[in-house]
Amino acid sequence: MPVREHASKHDRIAELPLVTESATVVEREAMDRDRTEEVRRTVDHWFEREGLADRYESVSDYDDWGQLVAELRADGYARFARRCATLLERYERPHPMLVRIALEPDDTFEYLAGQYVGLRYCGESRAYSLASSPTRDTVEICVRRVPGGDLSPRLCRDLDVGDEVTMRGPRGELVLDGPSTRDLVFMATGTGVAPLKGMIDYVFDTGDDVVDGDRRDVWLFLGAAWEDDLPYREAFREYDREHEHFHFVPCLSRESYLSEWTGETDYVQHAFVKHVDGSAVTEPLGRELEGWLDEAPASGVDARIDPGNAEVYACGINVMVNSLVDAAESVGVPGRYIEAEGFG
Repeated sequence: MPVREHASKHDRIAELPLVTESATVVEREAMDRDRTEEVRRTVDHWFEREGLADRYESVSDYDDWGQLVAELRADGYARFARRCATLLERYERPHPMLVRIALEPDDTFEYLAGQYVGLRYCGESRAYSLASSPTRDTVEICVRRVPGGDLSPRLCRDLDVGDEVTMRGPRGELVLDGPSTRDLVFMATGTGVAPLKGMIDYVFDTGDDVVDGDRRDVWLFLGAAWEDDLPYREAFREYDREHEHFHFVPCLSRESYLSEWTGETDYVQHAFVKHVDGSAVTEPLGRELEGWLDEAPASGVDARIDPGNAEVYACGINVMVNSLVDAAESVGVPGRYIEAEGFG
C-alpha cells in the first residue's frame, strides 16, 4: 500500500520524547445505543408486512432467534431469513459496543494529531489512536469492543471515571502535513476515524481550515453498519452545521433496516468517487469506478472534490484502506498527497 513520505513529518516525530505516563479517566461515554426493543418492533413489523404474522409467533416469543431464522430458511423464505439474521446479529451484541474515553495525564506530553499511544489496563496492553487534538486539555481514545478480546471488553464494560491507566508513547506517522491551499479529504470506517478526528479538531482549532484568506473544503467520509456505530457523529454533524466548507458523508450499510435512512449506503471509496468532480478526472477509471463517478450522490452535499487539489488521509482495516488509496489515485489525487494507515 503506497504511503506518502515527508522528511519534514519524520523530523517532527523524531523530536517527540518517548515517555511512559499514568493517566486518570475523566470521562467515559457509550457512543452506541441499546436498540434491542427497536429491533424487536422492526422484525414484528416485517412479519406483518409480509403476511407471515399468522404463520409464525411474535419475535418476542422466541427465546432463540436462531430457531426463527432456521424455520424461515426451512420454509423457503431464504431472503427474509437473511434479513432477520442481520438484525439477530445486532440484537445479540453486547452494550456498550463503542465508547469514548477521555484521560488526564499526570504530566502533559507532546503529540501530533493522528498519533497513537500504547494503553495498559489490568495487565493488558494495546495501541489506540488518539482521537483528540493536542490543542485540547485532555487526551481521548475511542474503543470498539472486540468479542473475545483481551482488553477492549474490559475498557467498554469495566473502566470507569477515576480509574487509572498507563500510557506509552506517542508514536505513529499518520499525521497532518503542513497547512496548504489543498482541500482535505478524510476517509475511514469505524474506529479508524479516531486519528482523523484528532486531525479535524486540530485543523479547526488552529484555523488551518483557512490559508491565505481562502477556505479549504474539509471532507469526511465515514463508513459503518449502523448509524450509532459512527464514532463522534454528533461532533462531526456540529462541524457540518457550523462550517459551510465541512462536509460530513456517513456511509451506512445496514441502518435502513432500522430507520428511514436515505443517505449513502455504499462503500466509503464508492461514496468518495461519487463526490468527485467528473470534469477534473482525465484518466480512464475502469468500468467499476467509472460507474460510481457517473452516479449521483445520496448525501445531499452539493460540493464536489477536485482530485488534483486534494490531500487524502485514510485509516481503517487494510483491505478497505487499499481500496481507498486505489480509488484516490485512480481519480487523480497525486500519490505524494495520500497518507494511509491500515490495521487488522
